[in-house]
Amino acid sequence: MFKYQIHHVIFSCLNYRTFVGTNLNPLWERFLVSSEDDCKQCQHTSSPLGNGAIVETVDNKILVLQRSNNVGEFPGYLVFPGGHPEPEEVGITSHKYENGLQNSELSNSKVSQEMFDSIVREVVEEIGVPAATLSEPLMIGISRRVLNVRPAAFFFMKCNLQSAQVQQLYSSAQDGYESTKLYTIHPSELENMASKMPGCHRGGFALYKLMLEAGNNIK
Repeated sequence: MFKYQIHHVIFSCLNYRTFVGTNLNPLWERFLVSSEDDCKQCQHTSSPLGNGAIVETVDNKILVLQRSNNVGEFPGYLVFPGGHPEPEEVGITSHKYENGLQNSELSNSKVSQEMFDSIVREVVEEIGVPAATLSEPLMIGISRRVLNVRPAAFFFMKCNLQSAQVQQLYSSAQDGYESTKLYTIHPSELENMASKMPGCHRGGFALYKLMLEAGNNIK
């Protein structure tokens, strides 16, 4: 069931126009189906699986971006670096392949790997740090916005650079145009910033807190 849901959210939107016309439509609630099953509830919306990363530098700072006012979704909001997996990276270019994917172990493996590969790409492109400075992503959970019902997978990664070094690299990040500022903040400051984040990123912060609590309980 988990693999089916991952396929559904990754491949339910293959173009931005469809996403704008459903999830970002002012009347988005009219597209929802009354059901406790997420897949059924969102069957008429375009809900690609987003992703986000809580990245911790070697001096224990967390990276948070302020989105540009020129982006279409949540302009000016604070977010963790992220984006979404790319269907094209696993050879998916249209919906007609979806049924075959659900029965293919090889395709399941490719989709799962793309979830982890894509978040590394997003951090590298949005922050400017080399991939070699990042630890392997640890998936900490999936959150979903109440507003526009978009799900997002969240990951935790460590970066072996100082926060000052990250700030220098950010100035030449490939996708730096998507944001206007990079904050490097102590984890204790995240609570205040979370109120200025979209719902799924507030959910990512909640997942991060659960991860920290679990780690403290193990100690």
